[in-house]
Amino acid sequence: MAQDNLSLVLHAKGDLRLVLLQMHSVGICGSDVHYWQNGRIGDFVLKKPMVLGHEASGRVAKVGSEVKHLKVGDRVAIEPGVPREMDEFFKTGRYNLSPTIFFCATPPDDGNLCRYYTHSANFCYKLPDNVTFEEGALIEPLSVGIHACRRAGVTLGSTVFVCGAGPIGLVCLLAAKAMGASQVVISDLSEERLLMAKELGADFLLTVKRGDGAQQLAKSVEEMLGTQPHITIECTGVESCIQTAIYATRSGGVVVLVGLGSELATVPLINAAVREVDIRGVFRYCNTWPMAIAMLASGKVNVKPLVTHRFPLEQAVQAFETTRQGLGIKVMLKCDKNDQNP
Repeated sequence: MAQDNLSLVLHAKGDLRLVLLQMHSVGICGSDVHYWQNGRIGDFVLKKPMVLGHEASGRVAKVGSEVKHLKVGDRVAIEPGVPREMDEFFKTGRYNLSPTIFFCATPPDDGNLCRYYTHSANFCYKLPDNVTFEEGALIEPLSVGIHACRRAGVTLGSTVFVCGAGPIGLVCLLAAKAMGASQVVISDLSEERLLMAKELGADFLLTVKRGDGAQQLAKSVEEMLGTQPHITIECTGVESCIQTAIYATRSGGVVVLVGLGSELATVPLINAAVREVDIRGVFRYCNTWPMAIAMLASGKVNVKPLVTHRFPLEQAVQAFETTRQGLGIKVMLKCDKNDQNP
């Protein structure tokens, strides 16, 4: 059990607003694999052993005496980012930007890929009976899509281009459709991933070949839609894809950068500037769990097809290797020995 988390999420000495969770389903994220393989992501450097995992759901095993909204046995989804202080970002509702935030599986904070885990009760959300544990775990990546679409201003009738059909590109597609996008084009190198995108509601599929020019791809997007998209959501972090995103977006539109790549990128900034194309960043998410739960419970969004592989916790290395090799879409680890169901 990752007891270290207990001290990390306390508001004050003797705080009783914590819950002990018996973990059930934990998805593997690309960032988990990156820490496993490289020991760092940007400025976040691993300096001591760290528990991985931040896409998670579980069952309440114990509650602190001040916890009022949860009880033992409740099934919950876990929001992995917990503000440590009431700073300006917390006060304005953008707590994801707080420099001191606790975040599961980001050094030095432990994650929740374990049997039992302690977390702030305020960031545990009860799941409706018709939402599975696996769907609960997938709320984390879905939240990235919701936050990206909010930042982009996706609304009824928006036309959207999504660069990259990996797990994050696919949840951006799902969120965009649920939030009113009329047509979505999605691009990727992988035919398999594009077929999944089609199953999830993409209107147009753009197969990218290595060496394709950014302006050429932008033209293909325009030809598919019959017009340039209002919004482009870039989910790869690849320099050429960022270039394509800017060229593809209509004047006065918005490019949202979700994917993380090299620290520096050469992009057609003047092209964006003279056409008033806004370029907006995305860092994780905030205030998304209630909306995501409502989307899943109502049936407006279906994330179930995203889970292509399942492993018991004992086979974690095999599960991580499956993700590293890019097999399937989402790999799910099952942490409860007595309940391996979705």
